[in-house]
Amino acid sequence: MTHGTGAQGEYRERPSRLPGAAMWTRTPAPGPGATRPVLPDGCMDLLWTEGRLFVAGPDTRAHLPGAAGTAGRHVGIRFHPGTAPAILGVPAHELRDRRVDLADLWTATRVRRLTACVDSARDPVAALEDLALDRAADTGPPDPFLAEVVRLLDAGRSVAATAAALGVDARRLHRRSLPAFGYGPKTLARMLRLQRALALARTGLPYAATATAAGFADQAHLARDVKELTGRSLTALLGAP
Repeated sequence: MTHGTGAQGEYRERPSRLPGAAMWTRTPAPGPGATRPVLPDGCMDLLWTEGRLFVAGPDTRAHLPGAAGTAGRHVGIRFHPGTAPAILGVPAHELRDRRVDLADLWTATRVRRLTACVDSARDPVAALEDLALDRAADTGPPDPFLAEVVRLLDAGRSVAATAAALGVDARRLHRRSLPAFGYGPKTLARMLRLQRALALARTGLPYAATATAAGFADQAHLARDVKELTGRSLTALLGAP
């Protein structure tokens, strides 16, 4: 379980019973404070805050929470890349860089009932997880093709090598990727590489070694990509509370 506290409040995370997913909660600290960006990771989330269920689409840049209506405790399930569209019933590219009420995707009556269930639950985290598990049971297992795309790209394979390993051409891989991930495989690879670099850097690995291990050309390439995707330097991200 991941657990953090600081000026921005408390964040907790644990693995979900839904394979590949994670459950998380964020409770803001009282009073004003800096806002930690939500960094792009190739994932989509289903979120609850009292009286509202909504979906965070796949991001291509850092998202800054804190807009009107986003205060208060948030609970979310972060789906493994490529799995949310089947569960939610919407292509990922339609939600790219967006936050959308679940009532815009499902019937309003159904969403009101589900929202009331989570609102009234003693444990909203478990209630949201049960909602996702029920929906996943209705939609069947994840597509193994998509899981293999993620595995190969996250291992540092090029788009061309990934397509070849899967027995498709680059154009078909791109077509399959858009509705599943929200963008093409080249962009997905970039998001996964960013997350690899952040994980390595958080262990204290020097930036030059982090760049090499994560698949960047050099430290300067790492610095540019982090800045373009997050709006912050790697040092600032690592020092965020």
